[in-house]
Amino acid sequence: MIKLVGMMDSPYVRRVAISLELYGVEFESQPLSVFSTFNAFSRINPAVKAPTLILDNGIRLMDSSLILNYFEAQAASERKLLPVAPDALAKDLQTLGFILAAAEKAVQNVYEHNQRPAEKQHALWVERITIQLLAACREWNTLLETRPATATPDQVAVTSTVVWTFIQSMIPHVVNVADFREIQAFAESFESQAFFKKYPFN
Repeated sequence: MIKLVGMMDSPYVRRVAISLELYGVEFESQPLSVFSTFNAFSRINPAVKAPTLILDNGIRLMDSSLILNYFEAQAASERKLLPVAPDALAKDLQTLGFILAAAEKAVQNVYEHNQRPAEKQHALWVERITIQLLAACREWNTLLETRPATATPDQVAVTSTVVWTFIQSMIPHVVNVADFREIQAFAESFESQAFFKKYPFN
């Protein structure tokens, strides 16, 4: 069976888990940490990158977007999480680009404060990544304002929800929820669904 290696406290791992569920792909979750179980993870993937996905034939895929590209290409039309029409696809990829940029800067922010000793933290670097994080969130929020409401999760819904939950769980003091009402409402509507509850942030 396909194995998904990584912890659900990573927005990237959780993004893949929920997407695989929506694609109808059976998999086994292997919750290894890139920190506390580094050695065990390195025996599976020497790069120790989460998520790592191991296919039935032993091929290892990493990077959430590359993993999802693989399954999106094979998905039946009714299970695809991205539009096929070029203009609609471009719009979704634009939104995903800002969401993933926010995720990257949020993770950097968390690592800077949680993994680096206070006396070694670089104030200018923290300021820069925070500026980038908030700018990405503003674009993300604006793009969701014009997005048609849907009850069925697609890739924008999955990624938006898991990244926002990560941000609000880890650095709510950096990204004020009151400033991003569209993202918050979007995330709340999907976190209540069974697909998301099956793989909670933890």
